[in-house]
Amino acid sequence: MDWGSLQAVLGGVNKHSTSIGKIWLTVLFIFRIMILVVAAERVWGDEQQDFVCNTLQPGCRNVCYDHFFPISHIRLWALQLIFVSTPALLVAMHVAYTRHEKKRRFRNGEKIDIEELKNEKIHIRGPLWWTYTSSIFFRIIFEAVFMYVFYYMYDGYQMPRLVKCSAWPCPNIVDCFVSRPTEKTTFTIFMLAVSAICMMLNLAELCYLVIKICMKESRKTTVLK
Repeated sequence: MDWGSLQAVLGGVNKHSTSIGKIWLTVLFIFRIMILVVAAERVWGDEQQDFVCNTLQPGCRNVCYDHFFPISHIRLWALQLIFVSTPALLVAMHVAYTRHEKKRRFRNGEKIDIEELKNEKIHIRGPLWWTYTSSIFFRIIFEAVFMYVFYYMYDGYQMPRLVKCSAWPCPNIVDCFVSRPTEKTTFTIFMLAVSAICMMLNLAELCYLVIKICMKESRKTTVLK
């Protein structure tokens, strides 16, 4: 996966974000994407190879592994990051559309500094406010859904040391052992804790934007009176 392309897109959105949004993006890259790229493969790279069962029945170990670990943690985390980052593309598209409209007015004779337009920060107001707040709302939903998926799919956040399997073609109930369960449990809890922090930052940013627009509307009403 080309995480550099994702960083370039989100980096462009970061210029138009609030201070809380910039903190969220920093946490996303340093404590999620970098950790996933640098450390996750080393922690989970042996998950299937070292999944050992006390039977030599052909196919039993593979079936048991598929039953207890239907999706690799790494792939599920990568999928989560893609879903969480995708709403930011809506903001990037909206900003690009706004700049395109300004360039179109320039071609129609309106005086606009093109260089200034490239470096201009688009303020979060009007239609962009709705796009930006919608993207935050969907990020919160995706974070919550994936945290539930992790809990439901793996029956909790703790990696078991021993699992018992009776699926066919296992001859009876067999014991299967997970490699380095303590390290994997610690890593899982860390990733989920960072996910929870990102969700709280999103909630804080959403509340900030709502309060800000309410105060602005309140001042407008006061001036009109």
